[in-house]
Amino acid sequence: MKILLVYPKYPDTFWSFKYALKFVSKKAVFPPLGLLTVAALLPEHWEKRLSDMNVETLKDKDLMWADYVMISAMSIQRESVKKVIERCKKLGVKTVAGGPLFTAAPEDFEEVDHLVLNEAEVTLPLFLDDLKHGPAKHIYTSQEWASINKTPVPLWDLVDMKKYVSMNIQYSRGCPFNCEFCNITVLYGRTPRTKTREQILGELASLHERGWRGGVFFVDDNFIGNKKKLKREIMPALIEWMEQKKHPFTLSTEASVDLADDEELMRFMVQAGFDQIFIGIESPNEESLVESHKLQNKNRDLIACVKIIQQFGLEVQGGFILGFDNDPASIFERLIKFIQESGIATAMVGLLNAPRGTKLYQRLVQEGRLLRDSTGDNTDLSINFIPKMNYEALISGYKRVLKTIYSPQHYYARVRGFLKEYRPLQKRSFRFRSGYIGAFFKSIVFLGILGKERFHFWRLFFWSLFRHPRLFPLAITLTISGFHFRKIFEDYLLVLEKKSFA
Repeated sequence: MKILLVYPKYPDTFWSFKYALKFVSKKAVFPPLGLLTVAALLPEHWEKRLSDMNVETLKDKDLMWADYVMISAMSIQRESVKKVIERCKKLGVKTVAGGPLFTAAPEDFEEVDHLVLNEAEVTLPLFLDDLKHGPAKHIYTSQEWASINKTPVPLWDLVDMKKYVSMNIQYSRGCPFNCEFCNITVLYGRTPRTKTREQILGELASLHERGWRGGVFFVDDNFIGNKKKLKREIMPALIEWMEQKKHPFTLSTEASVDLADDEELMRFMVQAGFDQIFIGIESPNEESLVESHKLQNKNRDLIACVKIIQQFGLEVQGGFILGFDNDPASIFERLIKFIQESGIATAMVGLLNAPRGTKLYQRLVQEGRLLRDSTGDNTDLSINFIPKMNYEALISGYKRVLKTIYSPQHYYARVRGFLKEYRPLQKRSFRFRSGYIGAFFKSIVFLGILGKERFHFWRLFFWSLFRHPRLFPLAITLTISGFHFRKIFEDYLLVLEKKSFA
């Protein structure tokens, strides 16, 4: 059997890092971990190829080579997915599809030959058994949660690692919290399921053996969902392994803000090599947090929490949302003030959207306020329901927030504030990685000479070089990220202007 695993293209968003990738000469940030895991679940003797459309062009000859084209995608990839399926139909190639997009809305993809939904560890064997012994069904689904302590190591041999900024692995699925707007608990449940210590070390070893040196992102939606196991089993083993291998990787992940309450866990994470944490902060408005059931963020000094985490040596990247029913007219200025004071350089601000299957989606349907399905991109100036705030005021305020926080003046001030308080682990030295030198010189040309931020760039350049030389590489990295955020926002505005004149 010949299997082509296809990962559809992402549109250009804040998350794509399109403009930043050009500095480091990479094609994409991460490889498609889900498809690589599915590949490892397929019979070993089958022929397998991967086509990640974010790093290479999908050609008709690739599709025609395959007996089956297997597609996995998230909702933001819907447009590209439709085109891939259409091409397969025209060429007479059978399709198999799974992943969050198809699991959330299988009725939208009747043209797919076989829908293998929910978690592949459960439903893929059912499909493979039918394929072997008789006619395979159109749809395979299950209410059972997979035991991921049996999930195999991703099939990394299908990937050209040189095309990516970072590799990625998964430790857990599920989140103990139940935020109204989030579909993670719908897809993976509220009880975190975890891999074993041996699995995690085995997956890291598989990357190490293939020569990878650089970033490794733990894709867990809440890495600290089971703190007890992390501190008792995983972290001590991870620290020991990283020390034995002389710290070949820098680690990052996503976590909830209650990480700030656990000093022991933060120390463990820094010792293991974690240096970045994405946290869903969402809003400085307490009533909006209550409305969205973001209870873990309630009754906290969120800025103090961020600073605690950053002072332990973990750079906080923050997610924020505008458009809650309880957002007051002052929310835009409050959010700008919060972001600037927190020192969160990578601040991802999006409009509230209701993914299918979430409690928010169900509530909006009952209230008659749902307009359409979410695009999956909460930063593209779109919203899929009727907000309580005046729509024009919301969009205008959102634009003002983005224009302000990504402006060179505000962004560079925030980076400088962050670097003043950031306390990385002292004993670990910085290592140059492939592409760093090229990125450095490109930053000088495009930001320091040609860019509108050149005054702010050189000020930060010399300040960090002479006052905080250990943080100089991070400072340059953040200037590149800021350039990307500003360019993407400007692109969105251009699209809107073209639509308004059409």
